[in-house]
Amino acid sequence: MADTAAVEVLADVHRGVGRILLNRPTALNALTTDMIAAIDRALTAWEGTPLSAVVFASTNTKAFCAGGDIRTVREHSLAGNAEASERFFATEYRLNARIAEYPVPVVSLIDGLCMGGGLGLSVHGSFRVVTENAVLAMPETGIGFFPDVGSSYFLPRLPGAIGMYLGLTGHRLDAADALYTGLATHFVPGDKLDLVGDTLSDNPGDPVDVVLNRLADPSPVADSRLAKARGDVDWAFGAPTLGEIEKRLHHLDTPWAADTLDTLQAASPQSLKITHALLARGRQYTLRECLNIELALTRTIIRTPDFLEGVRAALVDKDRAPAWKVSAT
Repeated sequence: MADTAAVEVLADVHRGVGRILLNRPTALNALTTDMIAAIDRALTAWEGTPLSAVVFASTNTKAFCAGGDIRTVREHSLAGNAEASERFFATEYRLNARIAEYPVPVVSLIDGLCMGGGLGLSVHGSFRVVTENAVLAMPETGIGFFPDVGSSYFLPRLPGAIGMYLGLTGHRLDAADALYTGLATHFVPGDKLDLVGDTLSDNPGDPVDVVLNRLADPSPVADSRLAKARGDVDWAFGAPTLGEIEKRLHHLDTPWAADTLDTLQAASPQSLKITHALLARGRQYTLRECLNIELALTRTIIRTPDFLEGVRAALVDKDRAPAWKVSAT
């Protein structure tokens, strides 16, 4: 393990529970290739160990994981280093599949931001615990990319047209929304989150779900704003084409629809097209098939002007004013 990765990913086994702590606070735990490889090595080493669960968590409350280190991917693209980018995405997607197939339950403790690659770490596991500080999103269309890490598998499998809505708009979910969609499974207040690992260790014979329910507070799902907009979401984003989605949003003529149109119009047209096509077909593929399709797409997308410009505007210059190069037609 590289020295940096050893510091940024802390892994050990404590009384029958594997623990992986993300520890790159200055970058909101944005995943590097070395970090992903370190997590993968830990999970591989533990496969022959009698564990009751594996817990993913963060050492800081601002973020579980804000995503992959996409700024570095942009640097690789500008430098013509396709091999480094290929290694990053291939390593990340291999880890996503490993988590989905892991022989013991994987529990992610989401306190703060969980975006992009953070969802790749968590959503493929058995349980996703959120706190009142949780914010979940796949915001890739706003940076000239597309929802990856298996999003083309899990977003289309959300109820109704919620997955298409989340993938195209990058809408941010709070704890109530995350529980409503099923992206989260349990609600535990932030001040009790540190108890999860020890409680699992103390009750090795109990099902993980039962242990988490003992710690959980009443679900805030009744406060879900997304639930209140569900009818409009399903009608608008259940349309067969991007153009029809926009037409239906215009027809609704509500504040939610107007805000959603503004979001779509600010996103990369290239990203919207790719995302819509991916999510429209995702239900017919397995997770591994979706990850393979996504990996093939990355090889092209990370070289496009929209990707380079989108990451520049969001993460490099941070002016939030991308000049998209690809026509919407």
